[in-house]
Amino acid sequence: MSDTSFSTAAAADPQLPLAGHVVIELGHSVAAPFAGQILADLGAQVIKIEKPAGDDARHWGPPFVDGASATFQALNRGKGSLVLDLRDASQLESLQRLIDERADVVLQNMRPGQVERLGLDAATLRARKPALVYCNLGAFGSPGPLSARPGYDPLMQAFSGIMSVVGEPGGDPVRVGPSIVDMGSGMWAALGIVSLLLRRRDGGIGGVVDVSLFETAASWMTMYAAQYLAGGKLPAKNGSGQAGIVPYRAYRTRDGHLVVAAGNNQLFGRLSELLGHPQWPQDERFRDNPRRVEHAALLDAMIQDVLERDGNAAWIERFDAAGIPCAPVQHVGDMLQHPQTGALGLLQQPPGSSVPLVGLPMRLDGARPRPRNASPALGDLNPQMP
Repeated sequence: MSDTSFSTAAAADPQLPLAGHVVIELGHSVAAPFAGQILADLGAQVIKIEKPAGDDARHWGPPFVDGASATFQALNRGKGSLVLDLRDASQLESLQRLIDERADVVLQNMRPGQVERLGLDAATLRARKPALVYCNLGAFGSPGPLSARPGYDPLMQAFSGIMSVVGEPGGDPVRVGPSIVDMGSGMWAALGIVSLLLRRRDGGIGGVVDVSLFETAASWMTMYAAQYLAGGKLPAKNGSGQAGIVPYRAYRTRDGHLVVAAGNNQLFGRLSELLGHPQWPQDERFRDNPRRVEHAALLDAMIQDVLERDGNAAWIERFDAAGIPCAPVQHVGDMLQHPQTGALGLLQQPPGSSVPLVGLPMRLDGARPRPRNASPALGDLNPQMP
């Protein structure tokens, strides 16, 4: 392969911080593709390497839109797709040459041991190209007795203890709906990659980022771990509440559910006044947060008794006027249609996409980076490959 230049569907925005950087994504499913999408939204040219059948996430539906699952579309905008059969020696050699000649970053979440067998591991590639930034995104991390095991988001929510604290007291284990472990790992991968690219500006040498689903899942348990290590008591399920803070949960109203977060004595005083029970803060059982935690079941029942007498809108108006933090429990349609979502411009329409997508959750100099193109059709870069 003599010419390894590729162009994506739209030119890079030179104002974006990663413009001019080339990322080779050996990614599938959620974690690495989400990291790649973050880098693409920040201006990098991301070349997604796919097997002939495509990323498995292309088939995770219904629903399907623009020739692939909605899930795939949500994780792969702004990239180009290059289909290679890495079992074919000539195609593998072409990928290695592409990395040597063009790549600033290699991002991979292939099965344990696979990149080593293919000669696409960090040690092999960086021996030829020390400036390369290489990111391993694994399951259980390396080293360790489980380093060779595969992993997926629900497995890590179970293994890390997340499922032990999610759900109603006495209920079965419940998975957090969003793929927080996969997507959190993708965020850590992107942060590590950007950190090493910054370091490379000074010395010209790249480096290796190691991220794993288990380490990400364990980090989500940071507060629970601290509580257990300090108090020796296993954390329990708290439904919509939070261990250690009361009142701080969802309550039923006449027409829905409302989360009330009165997390300090001042807010609890305002709440008590608003609910018609100004004597609560003087009650020894509720005088401070540790006592409210101890008597949470009683206090929550008393708050519940008042809140279910009126609807969400009426309570929100009163709470807002009193400066008491609250929020209705919304479904995804409510969230997407809310004026706050619109004001922030969170929904963005990638060029070539039939549906808008949730954009990068940050703004740079007041502007949210805009996707340059939709998710790629399978092999859309192959015609450019000699």
